[in-house]
Amino acid sequence: MAETYSFDVTSTVDVQEVRNAVNQVMKEIGQRFDFKGSKSEVIFKDADAMIEVAADDEFKLKAVLDILKGKCVKRSVSLKALTYGKVEQALGGTVRQTITVQNGIVDEKAKAIVKTIKEKKFKAQAHIQGDHVRVQSKNKDELQAVIGFLKQRDFGIDLQFVNYR
Repeated sequence: MAETYSFDVTSTVDVQEVRNAVNQVMKEIGQRFDFKGSKSEVIFKDADAMIEVAADDEFKLKAVLDILKGKCVKRSVSLKALTYGKVEQALGGTVRQTITVQNGIVDEKAKAIVKTIKEKKFKAQAHIQGDHVRVQSKNKDELQAVIGFLKQRDFGIDLQFVNYR
């Protein structure tokens, strides 16, 4: 019987690194002169995997978001994993924005990945398994070709290729 090889396509984020980035942002906001006396804050909510950013006005909110993006990049957190919500008015004339940290591949993105693999007519099967996609083939070279093809495509999320066996 022929042996089959496989790998998983996932999109995971290290939550501890996100938490560390948020802590560094709060530390920098406390030390910077342009944020003296402002009501700017960044809160990470573990249960929802969300970051809540609040600032005095939209200009300061943008500045805080720029700091957050820089800290995330330094901590190897992909910016594609952050989904930005609408800027909302909050109490006291402040503005607020929620950022969702995406962990795992959502169904429509997983279906798009499977569809593109099938359209390219690789000799490999792709199946959605929960929040990741498993790709199987009898040929290791075919799996390498699928990985190379997926790296070239932009699905709007950060893809990792794990469990290559």
